[in-house]
Amino acid sequence: MNVPKPAGDARDAAVQRIVVGSGDATRDIAVLAGPGAAPAVLWLSGLKSDMRSTKATALAEWAERKGRACVRFDYSGHGASGGRFEDGTIGRWLEESLAVIRAQVGRHVLVGSSMGGWIALLAARVLAEGGEGSRLAGMVLIAPAVDFTQALIWDRLPLKIRRQIEKKGAWQRPSEYSPEPYPITRGLIEEGRRHLLFGGPIRTGCPVHILQGMQDMDVPWRHAMTLVEHLAGDPVTLTLVKDGDHRLSREADIARLLAAVEAIA
Repeated sequence: MNVPKPAGDARDAAVQRIVVGSGDATRDIAVLAGPGAAPAVLWLSGLKSDMRSTKATALAEWAERKGRACVRFDYSGHGASGGRFEDGTIGRWLEESLAVIRAQVGRHVLVGSSMGGWIALLAARVLAEGGEGSRLAGMVLIAPAVDFTQALIWDRLPLKIRRQIEKKGAWQRPSEYSPEPYPITRGLIEEGRRHLLFGGPIRTGCPVHILQGMQDMDVPWRHAMTLVEHLAGDPVTLTLVKDGDHRLSREADIARLLAAVEAIA
């Protein structure tokens, strides 16, 4: 594996960093890259999550046991990376994801959770357009929140909150995963419209396995069905977990995740 140089993070000596962007848009991105055999598994987190989450850590531990390379990182404004969350957009986080993918040698299995599922699909499109589609050996997507800024947030918001976002630039969205709300910015919504995937065919050029909880209140299971319909040209497996929630972080859920990753490449 070709990994960035260590930065001496006091919390974790293994944390390494890459710089993405330029000028005022420069971001310092924290990466954890474990050596091993290809294809590497590369974790793409969900919104407001990070590379030390339950599923990401379980994936890294599995990779170490199996002798597989594993790469995790934090988007700007998340975890150990620099930048403000309020400045984040889908395009910015996609740029960081592509930088991490391209910093590695060999093929990858992208494992994307929630927003990370959307970013994985966007990354596949960019790589294919640039003649780099062979980098991807497969994808495992957990409750993929494709087009979530529009379909799962904006389209569901009352007119009053939409106007607040438009006039004030942000709305503090309550979270069931944290005591503190987090901002949904006008920039996140508006820039996200440049990256919408539904409405046309989605091609990844690799096998895709989707894991989706049917009790997911954030990404309804029918949203995953819509994604399957748009992936008509790729081999797709959809596993519906009848009692599963959005996180799919229970022991049985993680076992399904690891089995899916092992089976796909």
